[in-house]
Amino acid sequence: MRRKWLILLFILVLFIILLGSVQAWAEPVPLPRVDLTIDQSDQPQEVVDSLRLLVILTVLSLVPAILVLMTSFTRIIVVLSFVRSALATQQTPPNQVLIGLALFLTLFTMAPVYQQVKTQAVDPYLAQRISQEEALERASGPIKQFMFKQTREKDLALFVNMSKMDRPNSKEDIPLTVLIPAFVISELKTAFQMGFIIYIPFLVIDMVVASTLMSMGMFMLPPVMISLPFKILLFVMVDGWYLVVKSLLESF
Repeated sequence: MRRKWLILLFILVLFIILLGSVQAWAEPVPLPRVDLTIDQSDQPQEVVDSLRLLVILTVLSLVPAILVLMTSFTRIIVVLSFVRSALATQQTPPNQVLIGLALFLTLFTMAPVYQQVKTQAVDPYLAQRISQEEALERASGPIKQFMFKQTREKDLALFVNMSKMDRPNSKEDIPLTVLIPAFVISELKTAFQMGFIIYIPFLVIDMVVASTLMSMGMFMLPPVMISLPFKILLFVMVDGWYLVVKSLLESF
């Protein structure tokens, strides 16, 4: 009998709680309202501020492209993709893991450059000691210096000649529109060279396994199925991720 009263009391309390929740949800909840209007202005400064905001939003939309093409991200993600292809593990590690690792390795390798940009451009601009144009010019300096260090002269000369610009007297005379594509193809070449070296030991394992299966007459057994455990074992025994990441960091 006591147990029935406890169950009835529990049901009553639960009904009261649900009733209070329904009443709370029934009350109107104030929501923020976003208002975008275009009005006329008699002050030129307001128009300039609006145009600056539009430029900033445009630059923010290009941040992914800047991250991929003006940092060490390109080389790192291509080399990590080669590692996964050489292991023949399909989608292991998944793309999210490789991109996340490449992103944090990029932040690690680019940290000195970002610190220079912060010291030379961002902090003075926030303190209103320099203009926006001067801040952009100062910020491009460390980034261009990093890209010049990783760009081959042959690739840089290609785009200088194709742009039909005057022969530059110094590195400061080379615009970003010429430097960025030269930097990208240099990074791709370096990444493919590292990927070729990574492929060699796994290719040897595939050849040994395929020759062994053929000599045993097992033509219907896929060599990849047999070589995959040996490749993973080799990669783990030599601490492959440590060696790959170490080589990537030292290449910069």
